Amino acid sequence: MVLLALVGLIVFGVPIAVALAVTAIGTYVALGETAILTMLPQRMYSATTSFTLLAIPFFILAGNLMNTGGVTERIFRFASALVGHIRGGLGQVNVVASLIFSGMSGAAVADAAGLGQVEFKAMRDRGYDERFSAAITAASSTIGPVFPPSIPFVIFASLTGVSVVKLFLAGVVPGLLMAVALMAAVYVVAVIRKFPREMRASYRELWASFKAAFLPLGTPVIIIAGILTGVFTPTEAGVTASFYAAFLGLFVYREIRMADLPSILWNTLLHTIRVLFVIAAAGFFGWLLIHQRVPNSVITGLLSLSDNPAVIMSLIVVILLVLGMFLEGIAVIVITVPIFMPIMTTLGVDPVQFGVIMIMCSMIGLLTPPVGMVLFAISSVTQVPISPLVRELWPYLLGIVAVLVLVICIPQVSTWLPELVMGGGR
Repeated sequence: MVLLALVGLIVFGVPIAVALAVTAIGTYVALGETAILTMLPQRMYSATTSFTLLAIPFFILAGNLMNTGGVTERIFRFASALVGHIRGGLGQVNVVASLIFSGMSGAAVADAAGLGQVEFKAMRDRGYDERFSAAITAASSTIGPVFPPSIPFVIFASLTGVSVVKLFLAGVVPGLLMAVALMAAVYVVAVIRKFPREMRASYRELWASFKAAFLPLGTPVIIIAGILTGVFTPTEAGVTASFYAAFLGLFVYREIRMADLPSILWNTLLHTIRVLFVIAAAGFFGWLLIHQRVPNSVITGLLSLSDNPAVIMSLIVVILLVLGMFLEGIAVIVITVPIFMPIMTTLGVDPVQFGVIMIMCSMIGLLTPPVGMVLFAISSVTQVPISPLVRELWPYLLGIVAVLVLVICIPQVSTWLPELVMGGGR
C-alpha cells in the first residue's frame, strides 16, 4: 500500500521529493504513530550529509563549466575526425563524443543539454534527419552515468557502502559496450536508410583536432588515475575536475568570462538542490520502509515465487524498468536500493554487479515515456516532439538492453576490472 500511494501521487503530478515525504508522513499519521514524525528533520538531514555525496555538486559544476568553456566543441571535432568516416557519419561521432564527455561530467542530462546541442546542430546542418539526430543524441547521453565518473554510482555507494572506486571501475566495460552497441545500431540504420558516407578526415585534421582536444581528454585520465593512486578520493576528484574545467575555460580557451561564473554556479546550485532534495526525502521514506519491514516482506514474496536467482533477478529488473517509466532515475535508485539490496545479499549477487544493473536500468528509464528526463531535455533542445523521438529510439534502446542482459548473465562484464585492479570485497 505504501508503494501504491507513492506511485499514485507521482501519477497525479506531485513532485517526486514531495511525494516521497508526503507518503511517509501520511503512513505514520494513518498508523497513529505521529510521534515518529519528530525524526523527520533528522532523517532528511542525515541522508544528505554523507561525504561521498559531496562529489555530486562538483561533477555537476565540472559538466556546466565544460559546456560553457568550449570543451564540448573540441571533443566533437576530435570525435568527428576519428570516426566520422564510418557508415552513419555524424551518428557515430555523436556516440564517441558522448563517451569522451562522459569521462568528465557523469550526468546524462548535462550531456544531453550541453554536448547534445552541439551534436544535434552539426547533424542538422549536415542534412541528417532531425528525428534520427535527436534519437541518437538522447541514447548516447545515457553512457555518461555508466562510464566513470558517475553521479548515480556515487549515490548508490552512499546508500550501500559499496566502494565508489569499484563502482567506477565496474562501469568501464559496460560503458564501452554501450558505445559499441549504439554505434552498431547507427550503422544498421544508416545502411537501411542508405545514408551517404562521410569523407575520411586527413591525418593533418586528425592531429589538429587531437591537439585541440588534448587537455579536455586528460580529464578522465586525471580523475581515474588520481583515485586509483590514492592522490584523492572520488569526492575530491569532483573538486579537481571542476578546477581543471574552470582553468581550461577561463585561462586556456578563454571562452568563460568572470561574468559567466554566477550563472554557471546558480545552474549548478539548482541542479544540486533538486538531486539532494530527492535524496533527503528518500532518506525518511527509506526509514519508513525499514521500520515497517517492507524489504523483508518483498524478500519473502519474491523468494516464495522462485528460489532461482536468475528468475528473481529478472523480476527485479522488470520492476526497475517499469518504475523507470514513471520515476526519475535517482528516485528509482534511492527508493529501491533499501528494498532490493538485502535480496541481492541473500542471493549472493555481487553488490558491484547489482549497482551496474541498477544504473543501467535507470538509464533506460531516462529514455522511456512518460517521465524520461533525457527525452524531455532533448525534445526541448531540438524541438523534436516526444512521440516521433520515442519511435526513432527503438534500435538504440534494444542495443542498451542487449548490454544490460550481458551484464546480468555474465557478472564478469562488470566485476572483472574492479577485481583485477582492487581485488575482492567491497
